[in-house]
Amino acid sequence: MSEIAIKTKRGKISNCPTSFNGPLTEPVQTVIKSISDKTGLSVHRIRLTIPTASDDKPQEPNQKKRDTVLDPALPLSTYFSATSTNSPIIYVKDLGPQIQWRTVFFIEYFGPLLIHPIFYFGQKAIYGSTFEHSRVQQLAFIFTMLHFIKREFETAFVHHFSLDTMPVFNVFKNSSHYWFLSGINLAYFIYAPESYVAPEKSIISRFLFGRNIVPLGATTLYVLSALWLFAELSNGWTHLILSSLRSDGSKTRKIPYGYGFNLVSVPNYFFESLGWFAILLITQNWTSLLFFTVSTTQMWFWGVKKHRRYRKEFGDKYPKNRKIYVPFVI
Repeated sequence: MSEIAIKTKRGKISNCPTSFNGPLTEPVQTVIKSISDKTGLSVHRIRLTIPTASDDKPQEPNQKKRDTVLDPALPLSTYFSATSTNSPIIYVKDLGPQIQWRTVFFIEYFGPLLIHPIFYFGQKAIYGSTFEHSRVQQLAFIFTMLHFIKREFETAFVHHFSLDTMPVFNVFKNSSHYWFLSGINLAYFIYAPESYVAPEKSIISRFLFGRNIVPLGATTLYVLSALWLFAELSNGWTHLILSSLRSDGSKTRKIPYGYGFNLVSVPNYFFESLGWFAILLITQNWTSLLFFTVSTTQMWFWGVKKHRRYRKEFGDKYPKNRKIYVPFVI
C-alpha cells in the first residue's frame, strides 16, 4: 500500500480528499473516481497532474514548464515508484463544466445544414425578390449540404474520440467557425441574385457578391464536381481507417496505414482541403476563399502537431518518408 498526497492545483475544491491510499497497481482512474465520489464532481471535470521530471536540457528563459497529465487508464506505478524516497504528490484541477465531444460535433455541423437552406430557399425574405439560382449556386448548395450531412453521419457512426469531453465554452468557440464562416458568411454572399453584381452596381457590391468571375463551361464544372466527389469519398475512407484503429474500444494511439496514410500523416485533412478547394474554384467568391484559407491553416497546424506526436511516440517505427499534409510536397 502506498499513500499519495492530493493537492488542488488552482483554487479550492470542496470536500477534496487530501490523500489516496492504495497499491500502485491501481489505475489513475481509481484516484479520479475517489475524488469524484467525495466532491460530487463528474470524473470528466477532474484532471490529475504531477510536475514534469527535470532533465539535462537547458530551459529557455521565461519558459513555463508544463506538468505531466496522468492518463486515467495507466497504473499509478507508471508515474510513481514504490521504492522512491520522495513523498508522491498528485495535483488535482477542476476543468469546469464539460460537454461530450460527439455532442459538440453535432452542434457544429448542424449550423450550415440549418443556415444554407434558409438563404437558398428564403430568397424573398432575405434578398427581397425571387429568382432562379445559377448552376454555380446550385452546385455550391448541393456540395455544402452533402458535405455536412456526411460529417454528421461520421460523427454518429464512424468517429471514435480519444477524449470523452471538452469544456462547455468550447462549443461556442468551435461552432462560430461553422455557423458563421461556412454558414451565414458563405451562404449570404454566394446565394445572392445576379442583380447584386450587375454592371451598374458599385465595385464593392460586385466584389462582395461576385461569383464565377472566370466563366466556367459545363466540362470544367463536371471536372471540378468530380474533384469534389473524389475528395469527399477519400476523406470518408481515411476516417474509416482511423476508426478501425479503435474498433475494439481502445484509446491507445496506433500508426495508421493504407489509403492516403502511406503518403502523409493527415490525409483526412488534405482531402478536406481539396474538397473545399474545388468549391472555391466553382464559386470564385471571397467567402469561399476565406473559409478555405482559415480551415486549411487550422488543419495544417493540427497536422504538424499530429505528425510530431507520431514521430515522438513511435520513433523509428513511424515511416520516415511520410510528409505532413500534401503528398510528395510537405
